[in-house]
Amino acid sequence: MQTNRFETFFDAIIAIIITVLVLKIPQPATPTLAGIMELNSIYIAYLISFLILFNIWYANHNLFQVVDNISNRAVWTYGIMTFAISLLPYFTIWLANNVYSVPAETMFGVIFIVTHILNTFATHEIYRSNLYNKQLLAINNDSYYFNLPLVVLAIGFILTYTVFIPGIYFACLISIIMWIAIGRVMRSDDDGN
Repeated sequence: MQTNRFETFFDAIIAIIITVLVLKIPQPATPTLAGIMELNSIYIAYLISFLILFNIWYANHNLFQVVDNISNRAVWTYGIMTFAISLLPYFTIWLANNVYSVPAETMFGVIFIVTHILNTFATHEIYRSNLYNKQLLAINNDSYYFNLPLVVLAIGFILTYTVFIPGIYFACLISIIMWIAIGRVMRSDDDGN
């Protein structure tokens, strides 16, 4: 499949999911700063989910700049990932409304982990189907640093199940910031070579 058609489809899905996500944010009970601050957990959960979606979009945008075709396996992997990220608005609001709920924390963390793993598999499928693409090989996304956010999430799960229920919530925030920072560092290293 040509990447320009697929990228247009994927961009549209990400835009729809972000729109649904923002429409799930309730209005403050009162039009005051205190009313806004009461919704701080919702805003942080939205920020985490938005950054997950934006990071996936941005990474794939950069990847599709150097790839002309993708395999059917990559398309199916992206399809499964699209299903997972389409659940983000539901679990984001569930978490935002229940920050001290272990099931809400767990499901939000699981969606984050599944999304990260599927994005990694999809990227590897694109590499496998473009073995002779020199620009793609120069990017070298096969770094173990991309798995550091999963380590932080594992720590978040341990915290949630032992001493600090919002551990996954905060681990997701730290993980997405790490995911973005690692991507930037890796891209700047590739640009410097």
